[in-house]
Amino acid sequence: MTNTSVSNRPFHDFAQTHRPALDEVLSKYSTYSQDCPAELQEAIRHSLLAPGKRLRPLLVLMAADACGSLSEDAKVAACAVEMIHTYSLIHDDLPAMDDDDMRRGRPSCHAKFGEATAILAGDALLAQAFQTLADGLPAKMAARCCSILGFAAGPAALVGGQVADLAFERDQSEGNVEFLQAIHRRKTGALFLASLQMGGIIADGSDEQMESLETYGKKLGLAFQITDDLLDWQGTSQSMGKRVQKDREKGKLTFPGLLGVDESRSQAAALIAGSIEALAVFGDRAVRLESLANYVLERNR
Repeated sequence: MTNTSVSNRPFHDFAQTHRPALDEVLSKYSTYSQDCPAELQEAIRHSLLAPGKRLRPLLVLMAADACGSLSEDAKVAACAVEMIHTYSLIHDDLPAMDDDDMRRGRPSCHAKFGEATAILAGDALLAQAFQTLADGLPAKMAARCCSILGFAAGPAALVGGQVADLAFERDQSEGNVEFLQAIHRRKTGALFLASLQMGGIIADGSDEQMESLETYGKKLGLAFQITDDLLDWQGTSQSMGKRVQKDREKGKLTFPGLLGVDESRSQAAALIAGSIEALAVFGDRAVRLESLANYVLERNR
């Protein structure tokens, strides 16, 4: 983790404790039988096990912890979320999409293994995420989590947001804040929200707790995207682990491009403040989620 301060230390410590175990389980999930072609397994592991922040799986664990029960079931859902996230990154990096040749400090999947294998690696992870939930959780819990994750990854959320993002590159007449927020509520925020919801479900969170997690997740997801846009606008490829300023070069709709750097920072700060306020119901158990919110605002990669 970077930018470790007093405000984000609880999140940093939680990540340091739980990320190695998540990586170990992800490694087991991505070790397949001999029926899986060696190149496909290598491509999946190249992307799934690449060094990353693991924010979405950590959100599952922290939501379960805030609701009072951090169980092994939460790790199952956390790994499923990371599979969906990695699939989305593999496909987003493709030349037909965002056309990125670097991801998490290493060649993107298609740059190393070719477009066809990258597409199939993403397809495999998308399918495996739901198998992971179905096989690893009690039936009713698995059904609820599959529904939540399926919506977050589907046409009205992640995929729909990506289509809207690509459509703007062809027709820039709809460039306004509401349109941009709608893109990222689906493209980025939906998976943040799904992670929190699954963690709450696994810990049998109350209606009040689930409502709090929803408000927190929506605000956190949008703030994360604003800071991501700012880092792409001002950051370096070395610090980010991927090519930067590409959105500006392609004329994509971004928060600093639309609002300016100072107003974007102001909006991110307001969203983070609102996300932290939403956690009041959890009392002292909110400390890690609050710390994560501060990390999102302060991060430099």
